[in-house]
Amino acid sequence: MRTRTTLLIVLCTLLAGVAPAGAVGAVDAPTAHASVDNAAVQQSVPDCSYPLSSTDATGTEVTIEEAPETVTTLGPSAAQTMWEIGGKEQVVGLGQNAQYLAGADSRTNVSAAGFGYSTEAVVGTEADLVLAANVVSNDTVAALRDAGMTVYKFESATSIEDVADKTALIGRLTGNCQGAAETNAWMNANVDTAREVTADSDRPRVLVPLGGGFVVGNETFIDAMVTAAGGENVAAERYGSGYSEASDEVIVELDPEIIVFQPWMASYIGQEPFSLTTAGQNNASVVVNANYLNQPAPRSVVYATRNLTEGFHPDAVASAEWTARGDVNVATATPTPTETVAMSETATATETTMSADTTETSGPGFGAGAAVAALGAGAALLGRRD
Repeated sequence: MRTRTTLLIVLCTLLAGVAPAGAVGAVDAPTAHASVDNAAVQQSVPDCSYPLSSTDATGTEVTIEEAPETVTTLGPSAAQTMWEIGGKEQVVGLGQNAQYLAGADSRTNVSAAGFGYSTEAVVGTEADLVLAANVVSNDTVAALRDAGMTVYKFESATSIEDVADKTALIGRLTGNCQGAAETNAWMNANVDTAREVTADSDRPRVLVPLGGGFVVGNETFIDAMVTAAGGENVAAERYGSGYSEASDEVIVELDPEIIVFQPWMASYIGQEPFSLTTAGQNNASVVVNANYLNQPAPRSVVYATRNLTEGFHPDAVASAEWTARGDVNVATATPTPTETVAMSETATATETTMSADTTETSGPGFGAGAAVAALGAGAALLGRRD
């Protein structure tokens, strides 16, 4: 098993790459939502009144007296979610792995030198609410609370349903309930389309390597997107849940038909052990934007699932009618008269191990997610549940 030092080396070397011309799906960060003629998706909006109380991943009941005017996000998927649900103007601080978001460079960078977050920088944002990823240590959360900050920490996300739950909860915590409902409707409509157009197709055997010898198993956010896109994760069959270290011999034995790469790994399709598989012999890979493959947030689900579906099932996807963000409408629910809304722990949204905000990005959509993936895999092996 590789040591922690090896994992840190992997993190430092997962930088941006250029997808080869032979890749099945060499995909950059999408710049706009697809335009389709779908009928509007209808979804109701929950009550968004305050005060609000909810128990977070630390077991602490967090009470928010009124809608926060300012928010700091510790985790790129929370930042991406705030951008998507209409709350980006509230965000005053975020980590360096969220710098790919439009306008993020005007916010305070709260990442620490090396790994993690600077408590001093976070406190300096004077945010009304801090949204902390599951990878943020409880000690850091406690230090921020001791400094007088209101902090809500999420648990890990292992499914698309978890992403929807987290999106709804972030909307509820930050006063963006309608935007969250619209975003979830958009996300779920696209996932449903992917599942529908691939339902009658043979499922290709897929492998998702992360670098450093690690591969994606089931009960993970990435596996959920592979499955929704009509793929069969061969590592899930071999290793089960989480992220596992696979030898070159095992990769050849698994013999995937398609390999999903992040841009920095795209050239690996022509190198052993991947070149010895059916995928390598057929030059069959799907290259997915690293941030969208690795960050459990709505935009990630939509774009990565679309890209994977197009790569796995190019013929079937010709009939797909993807839902555009503007096709979604929601109806506002009638506010309840209660002053405090107690949210159940089962509704607590989650953040996956793939979202540790620890490595500087080198450009829009590239680099950060790759490093994050290796950290998540290594953390799992080292006994850390992020």
